[in-house]
Amino acid sequence: MIERVHMSKTGHARLREELTRLERKDRIEVIKSIEVARGHGDLKENAEYHAAKERQGFIEGRIMELKDKLSRAEVIDCSSVSCDRVVFGVEVTVVDLDTDEEVTYQLLGQEEADVKNGIISI
Repeated sequence: MIERVHMSKTGHARLREELTRLERKDRIEVIKSIEVARGHGDLKENAEYHAAKERQGFIEGRIMELKDKLSRAEVIDCSSVSCDRVVFGVEVTVVDLDTDEEVTYQLLGQEEADVKNGIISI
């Protein structure tokens, strides 16, 4: 059975944009960097070449990861989620009983989690 990746519409769009940028811009730039580095001579001791090849490996790996996640994505419209219970997409407010300090978090998917911006993974 395929494990679904839950994400909001915004998160899905952000991953699509990253994939498009990686495929259409970053991939082409790194290929050009490799070509330039090859022109500098001996590849065994060419740090620029090795750095560009490492960057290419990262880009290709990220492209494969994004394609996988997007193919398994279950996009959830957070605006239509019921607030009766704590479920994906809702905002919850947590109160520190000692200091009465309140913190609000939105529950989204693992790919969208960003505690600094008040988003935690379901």
